[in-house]
Amino acid sequence: MTWAPLATLFLSSLVAIPLLGQDTQTKKLDPFVPDNVVQAPEQLRRVPPPPEDLSVGELEIRADELRGQKNYADSLDYYRAAMMKKDTAALQNKAGIAELQMLRYVEAKKSFERAIKLDKKYADAHNNLGVIYYVKRNYGKAAKSYSKAIQLRDDSASFHSNLGTALFARKDYEKAAREYTRAMDIDPEVFNRHSSIGVTAQLGSPADRAHYNYVIARTFASHGDTEHCLLYLRKAMEDGFPGINNVYKEAEFAPVRKDPRFVALMESKPLAIN
Repeated sequence: MTWAPLATLFLSSLVAIPLLGQDTQTKKLDPFVPDNVVQAPEQLRRVPPPPEDLSVGELEIRADELRGQKNYADSLDYYRAAMMKKDTAALQNKAGIAELQMLRYVEAKKSFERAIKLDKKYADAHNNLGVIYYVKRNYGKAAKSYSKAIQLRDDSASFHSNLGTALFARKDYEKAAREYTRAMDIDPEVFNRHSSIGVTAQLGSPADRAHYNYVIARTFASHGDTEHCLLYLRKAMEDGFPGINNVYKEAEFAPVRKDPRFVALMESKPLAIN
């Protein structure tokens, strides 16, 4: 994406949202997106239209392959051809992901909503609808969608991480921290595999970013990951987090305080970066 990569916002069935755009000209395509945001242009099609004699399963497999190759417009043709033969929540959800990859937020939202209409208990679609609301900066609705996904499937680290992100954007820091902790309980590598840039790009001030980095540091500390804890502590200090001395009081940091690297970091007092 050209403005707020969603590397920490996890789409179901998708790892991250890469930048798209084949043409040199770009324009604003979607009313959901703020005026200062440039979107990728419509993607050119690269393969012939779907053959009429393919089955629903064959069309879906080919669409998945095309989406994996980042041929999103072509993949949509195949998903839609499959839906013409048999519409399913899974197909609508996959089509929504392809549309979201193309930054077509209105169309993606409609696809996720259709998936939910076809299957109200489809957790992935509720999660992905939450991503749309988050991109729109409607954090209340994003949190509601993520919470519904968790209600349907509590064992998804990405759902809990996404809810934490939405809660953090609403400045509900303690609830956000609990969701991040739950996410790491399910998958200790959930934050190691993804950058925080999607979150920090959404946060409105350096103070918010500093607080976010401190909360993530505390989450890593509670799981015994000293290396990543210290990394995020340094980020919090560089962003000027005013409550950095809480590391000496909060129980989660107790094991980290014994590490010589922690002592060295706190003594070095990294200057805040404006």
